[in-house]
Amino acid sequence: MQPVAFIPSPSQGVWHLGFVPIRAYALMIIIGIVVAVWVGERRWAARGGTPGVVMDIAIWAVPFGLLGGRLYHVITDYQRYFGSGRDPVDALKIWEGGLGIWGAILLGALGAVIGCRRRGISVSAMADTVAPGIALAQAIGRWGNYWNQELYGRPLDAFWALEIDQGHRPRLDDGNLDPRYADVATYHPTFLYESLWCVGVAVLVVWAHRRFKLAHGRVFALYVAAYTVGRFWIEALRIDDAHHILGMRLNDWTALVVFAGAVAYLYLTRDKTGPETVTVGPDTAPAAAPPAPAAPAAAPENAPEGAAPAKPAAPAEKAEAAGGREDAETPAEKADESGRDEPSRDTAEKDTAEEDTAGGEAPAADDPGDGADRASDDDRATGATTSEAAESEAAESEAAADPGTAEKADEPGKADRTEAEGSAEPKDAGNAAERGEAEAVKDAK
Repeated sequence: MQPVAFIPSPSQGVWHLGFVPIRAYALMIIIGIVVAVWVGERRWAARGGTPGVVMDIAIWAVPFGLLGGRLYHVITDYQRYFGSGRDPVDALKIWEGGLGIWGAILLGALGAVIGCRRRGISVSAMADTVAPGIALAQAIGRWGNYWNQELYGRPLDAFWALEIDQGHRPRLDDGNLDPRYADVATYHPTFLYESLWCVGVAVLVVWAHRRFKLAHGRVFALYVAAYTVGRFWIEALRIDDAHHILGMRLNDWTALVVFAGAVAYLYLTRDKTGPETVTVGPDTAPAAAPPAPAAPAAAPENAPEGAAPAKPAAPAEKAEAAGGREDAETPAEKADESGRDEPSRDTAEKDTAEEDTAGGEAPAADDPGDGADRASDDDRATGATTSEAAESEAAESEAAADPGTAEKADEPGKADRTEAEGSAEPKDAGNAAERGEAEAVKDAK
């Protein structure tokens, strides 16, 4: 039987990169794992989980899942590896196919539980998160059966039928080709059925999660229940060797039991609520203590009670204030202040000496620094007098040569002398007032 249209089988499922074999079956499994982790990470981040946790859990779940899937296959199909004419070493050749999904889910879940406990996160939250990704991984992994030309269904005469080479058709126990299928070239592509079914399951659980706000493991339970429904009818189409119980294949019985368990879990947890831990706990190292607040500035002694203490000026404000005062003082004002300070200092020194003498104590020797300052002031005054005398002689010489020019030249000098005399009068008045006060204090003593 050869239909007009069909799905062709691959010519080979192994490529060699040098001496390293690249097997399509293994590639499909690896791609499925990568997709499952990627989808899981995105969903975990969307619910506020700590980034990278799904990858950490996968490090535990994937090896456990592969081991469980292989063990289930070897146990349920032991006649292929043990017995007369069989080589038990073939049980280790996982690349030749043979992974039972039930064992993969069972031990894979155990590995995930270990990883979640180590990271301190909710097992149910992680299961709900990765459920759609696992379904997609199964959808991709089933294409490994296509490359190996295995696990197909009954003969089919349709355009979507799968062509199977004679070397991969069913055989008898003695290794010869089963005569019932010797002339049959096309069969049900059960790998394609299950792949499409798993994609539908992934879409279903994502929709149900958003529509009904499922949590606490109910998303994962829905995935398991939906998958087992499809696996039940797809398993019934397969013609490969399998154990039968009461006329039904072993995997069908397994699907029924797992389906019942998933539905029971959905019912028992229908009202379960509460938070689920999705973030990794903080480090145990104590956080650094915050800096102590600055002590408030002390209030002035004469400040009224209840008054708020004055805020200390910022360094920039202090600098601006100091700069403003310095800029406001002209050289003339500074000279005026120094002139007023000289008599006051001399008067204060005389008063101090007289008080010490009246008290019976010898007057202290003058400070050499003060004497040096006064000598410096006297030198500057002498120099200023000499300079004024030189200027006066030059002006008289010019006046003798040209009387008109001397008058013009003398006008600014007159103006300067007038200003100097006007400014000297307040200084003399101030100095006289200070000397009068000092003498009054002396007379009073």
